[in-house]
Amino acid sequence: MREDLRHLLERRALTEDAARPDAVARRHDRGGRTARENLDDLVDPDSFVEYGRFAIAAQRARREVDDLIARTPADGLIGGTARINGHPAAVLSYDYTVLAGTQGALGHRKKDRLFELIERLRLPTVFFAEGGGGRPGDTDYPAVSMLDTRAFALWAGLSGLVPRLAVVKGRCFAGNAVIAGCSDLIVATEDASIGMGGPAMIAGGGLGDVPADDVGPIAMQAPNGVVDVVVPDEAAAVAATKKLLGYFQGEVPAGAAADQTALRTLIPERARRAYFVNPIIETLCDTGSVTFLRERFAPEMVTALGRVAGRPVGVIANNTRVMAGAITAGAADKAARFLQLCEAFGLPVLSLIDCPGYMVGPAAEAEGLVRRASRMLVAGAALTVPLIAVVLRRGYGLGAQAMSGGSLHEPVLTVAWSGAHLGPMGLEGAVRLGMRKELEAIADAEEREERVRQATAAAQDHARALNAAALFEIDDVIDPAETRALIVNTLAAVPPRPQRPHRFVDTW
Repeated sequence: MREDLRHLLERRALTEDAARPDAVARRHDRGGRTARENLDDLVDPDSFVEYGRFAIAAQRARREVDDLIARTPADGLIGGTARINGHPAAVLSYDYTVLAGTQGALGHRKKDRLFELIERLRLPTVFFAEGGGGRPGDTDYPAVSMLDTRAFALWAGLSGLVPRLAVVKGRCFAGNAVIAGCSDLIVATEDASIGMGGPAMIAGGGLGDVPADDVGPIAMQAPNGVVDVVVPDEAAAVAATKKLLGYFQGEVPAGAAADQTALRTLIPERARRAYFVNPIIETLCDTGSVTFLRERFAPEMVTALGRVAGRPVGVIANNTRVMAGAITAGAADKAARFLQLCEAFGLPVLSLIDCPGYMVGPAAEAEGLVRRASRMLVAGAALTVPLIAVVLRRGYGLGAQAMSGGSLHEPVLTVAWSGAHLGPMGLEGAVRLGMRKELEAIADAEEREERVRQATAAAQDHARALNAAALFEIDDVIDPAETRALIVNTLAAVPPRPQRPHRFVDTW
């Protein structure tokens, strides 16, 4: 073997996990996997093309080169191109076994290179973002503020252009957290702590000493909407990421589906009884294809990705078990951002409506409801992907309009299940408002309430979906068991969408 080749192979071996058994053992002892183990699990076999494997930390002024080669392989950032699920992609991962996954000078240059390549080749991207943020110990370049670093602008500029998924295990602070926060979807393990500043920055700001695991734990970041999918560990994170990325990689052969006649009994006959909407979504979609997003944030609004006959779709649905399915400020934020995501990457949207309207009252208005609720209408009006609306039980007021893109005639198809009712507001409330003077004139309280019950029953009969269909406010009233077939046939009639201009997806 030639000497130069032998030297190369020896040097390359030093970049592998086997060259640092002590660091690998510490990682395993803490229940984690190495960056290379995660990448090996994520990408298709023998498909990874690495960029910058021989980079080392820019610390020659304070450490020996041999030590840097041994202790700081790839400058703590592994990245390159690969195939995932058989499709081209880019993958990057901070390496927490190298200087706590901090962002080094050469690592930033590597990100710049890869981000520009991602834009040029339109590569969907997965980024393992664990790490402590900017690295203060690099010495081999002149710098004052480092605020001219381009990586964050380049990463943010990919928004709406290619799907970007971030995976977070453990601690993810400062610049690493920004990488995650700019992503389209975040998958995080239950032991993750994500924050715009870590303990050192918090203490430096005079805000006291905060343990790293208390900065932004999942108990905080899942209910507040930062994290989309929570999983127990890195193996589950990789599996979830491959599934999520698959929704943006196009159609697959049609999968099996549940017995659709079950849909006839999944909604209670009593109008005021709550029910689980998730089983309806799972029944309509291919078996095992659904991923629910931001489940702990604004749970009155359900957002999910799934497949119908192999075709990826986005789903929004009202959850009657929380706030009776009313649209709160948080629910509007959640749905509006999700609609932007579907629009950016060409995913048809299925809207399952059982909505009494927008949440009202002083407490709701204190949350900026007027502006935040309107985000959903603006996002819906901007859709060019097909929207299919299905009124499951109730479709009342502006909330139901927001669920259908602003009007019952905005979707490519608007149908209602056989027991559905539609109206300009909740029926009993409409009766009390419209008959206020007549009701005030009835002195006996029981007689007054009986009059309300009679008028509400009449309003309910008038509000039946069949009456709305008779006036062509909706396209059809259907047997619930027909829903999936109608979705498949309607989407089959929609021509491919032309290339859309680049628009960013709101991070929130």
